[in-house]
Amino acid sequence: MDYNSEYAAAGAGIGAGMVIFWLAVLVLVYASLWKIFVKAGKPGWAAIIPIYNAIVLIEIVGKPTIWILWLIIPCVNIVFGIWLTNLLSKSFGKTEGYTVGLILLPIVFYPLLGFGDARYLGPSAAEAQQGFNNPNNPFGANNPFKNPNDPFNQPPTTPGV
Repeated sequence: MDYNSEYAAAGAGIGAGMVIFWLAVLVLVYASLWKIFVKAGKPGWAAIIPIYNAIVLIEIVGKPTIWILWLIIPCVNIVFGIWLTNLLSKSFGKTEGYTVGLILLPIVFYPLLGFGDARYLGPSAAEAQQGFNNPNNPFGANNPFKNPNDPFNQPPTTPGV
């Protein structure tokens, strides 16, 4: 084999160009994460520390810190990573379509979230913790679970012995 051909030099040039491009993409995404963390009131430097950035991201979306275990388990981490990304976009007031953008085109959507005009509205998981006091309650004013006179909505009683 001839290792002194122009193909070897071209391959090395293309490989070096791809490495430089990939490093530029990583710098852009991590700078965007830095801005996202600052917008959420967390330290920006936390975005560049590998496992700690996931813990801070879990705090930003309002989930318990035990979620870090779910993000470490193979195959399960894919589901929880997508869920975490969805909660992140909802914490900034974005929709599920923005979540799809964050997953498929992070080089575009993370800078839009970090450097754009998106504001941090608070943890999106807090909506689920409000229960039926949530303004997005599907029952509206006709909440069947708040009627104290309903005999079917009472805890069971033990008959006298």
